[in-house]
Amino acid sequence: MPRPYLVLAVLGPLVGLALYILSPQPLALVTEQLAQWTTFGHLSPTPLIKTELKTVPDSVIESSTSRKYTRRIIAVGDLHGDMENAQAVLEMAGVVDSHGDWTGNIDIFVQTGDIIDRGDDTIKLYSWMDKLREQAHAAGGCVLTHLGNHEWMNAIGDWRYVPQSEIKTFGSVASRQEMLSSGPIGKSWAANYTVASRLPLHPSLGPPNTDYDPFSAAAATPLSHAALSFVHGGLAPQYPDLTPYPSRINALGSSLLHKLQARRQPPPHPPNPYPGLPADATDAEDRLYGTDGPLWYRGWALDPEEKVCKEVDAVLEKTGTRRMIMGHTPDFEKIVSRCGGKIIVIDTGISHAYGGALSALSITYTLQPLSDNRWLEKEEVTALYKDQQELLTHNERGFQGNLQL
Repeated sequence: MPRPYLVLAVLGPLVGLALYILSPQPLALVTEQLAQWTTFGHLSPTPLIKTELKTVPDSVIESSTSRKYTRRIIAVGDLHGDMENAQAVLEMAGVVDSHGDWTGNIDIFVQTGDIIDRGDDTIKLYSWMDKLREQAHAAGGCVLTHLGNHEWMNAIGDWRYVPQSEIKTFGSVASRQEMLSSGPIGKSWAANYTVASRLPLHPSLGPPNTDYDPFSAAAATPLSHAALSFVHGGLAPQYPDLTPYPSRINALGSSLLHKLQARRQPPPHPPNPYPGLPADATDAEDRLYGTDGPLWYRGWALDPEEKVCKEVDAVLEKTGTRRMIMGHTPDFEKIVSRCGGKIIVIDTGISHAYGGALSALSITYTLQPLSDNRWLEKEEVTALYKDQQELLTHNERGFQGNLQL
């Protein structure tokens, strides 16, 4: 046994054995936490202990390349009634072509809510999302859409950010109310939009919005937390309905939306009094729409770095995810990555109403088998802008396990 490995073995038989097993020959470019080669758990974007660079023989890489799995994801934040800029962003990110049609260049497109308000293109944008959803499905892709706080404001009857020019595109106040409650937009909200999403990074882990069950057999595998969380506002550490994630939150959203759409539509505020939630809304539904609920929470974006980085791991552990990706709190210059990419805020004020940066988030995930039940996992997260790209985080992890993929 080489001398450095003997020294490590003295520090701990398990570590030494792991390194010996995993390095009988030069290994592939893998720099990661020592413990991650032998222990199960989620990928840490900020490893504290790194092994030396190693290389895997070309023959091993070449023989496994054909079995490498890749998933490409694009996520976009608040659009706020601006079809022109939305088209520009999705075309820039490769989601759509110049005609606004699905390209097939990615696997999953995610929009984190607030399509409505501040602009006039409400009908166009929701119709477009429905078209892309159908086109993506036909091509083997997927579109995940979310209800932001502004969708909920409109469902309640809070029209403070609705331009009069936008109401005219519906024809009248009554027509707009009907469209958002029992009409095409309201029906699409109920059928196709959720409050939160959990997106597994590998299809063997289940389809989008598969719940994380900490007591399942899958929770004891190296890929237990190989998933992303998407929500409009944020998942507050103190929020009581985080589990099971995301079905608990989405069930509350579904029931509250049904109550709002089924009631007689109140005259909009302003100029009329604020309607509020339905009288039969439960305490849990009320908290869903509260300041620490997933629609309005801003702590991950605004609280000090030390505080959020101390709190984020517990939420990721509960939800079975590696990263929380959200909109809602804009930075007009850039996508914000915090705590080594565990928190990513993607609202950059895309709409002309703000004049912020045109941006999209790109996530490319690969899982590649090597040999002897060894695997190489990579995740690259990049902020895309009109004239540049910024790598936010690049993670590689090698691990050993008998995965049934």
